[in-house]
Amino acid sequence: MKPEPITHILFDMDGILLDTEPLYSRAIQEVASRYGKTFDWNMKEQIMGRGRLAAANFLVAALELPLDAKTYLLERDAILLDYLAKAPEIAGAEAFTRKLLALGLKLAVATSSTRGLFELKTQLHEAWFSIFSAVVCGDDPRLTQTKPAPDIFLLAASELGAEPSRCLVFEDSPAGVKAALAAGMRVVAMPDPNLNPELLVGACQVISKFDEFPMSLLGL
Repeated sequence: MKPEPITHILFDMDGILLDTEPLYSRAIQEVASRYGKTFDWNMKEQIMGRGRLAAANFLVAALELPLDAKTYLLERDAILLDYLAKAPEIAGAEAFTRKLLALGLKLAVATSSTRGLFELKTQLHEAWFSIFSAVVCGDDPRLTQTKPAPDIFLLAASELGAEPSRCLVFEDSPAGVKAALAAGMRVVAMPDPNLNPELLVGACQVISKFDEFPMSLLGL
């Protein structure tokens, strides 16, 4: 049976629209270095796409830091916020999203970032982000679970008035891919090249940049 045409596109933000992942890694390592620890790729792979507090709890345990999760976040954020205020776009992201908009598709952002961090990260890109019909952030009080639960994508689809079966999600993390699939949506993965591709099972396409996306997937 032929899949229904895609009418709505949902985007994760970090690592998909904005090139913030290296900024997070830099800030985490600066905190870890204070305690003689090293933040490595294996740890990064485990926290990608997770909610803020869940990721912090994991890192405090994995790095054996003499801090609780909230204190760790205070130390990390003191470094991170200056970096995020200058977050650049992922190459080709703005042009790609504007192309989809011109085709009549409705767009949304579904990010684990808090609303405050979303606004900080996008402050240099206000005109671009105004094209998204909905933005759902990780601290939305209507959410009860974070990725890999489907809640954030289902809420974003609801905001757009979209059926999940007609939504396509762009994600870079295993947790995000699982969340999109659990929501009954199709998902395109655009992961870090270091990520184990076996963690992206279920993605209908894996690409390294937006230029590689096959427009035929939209079924227009």
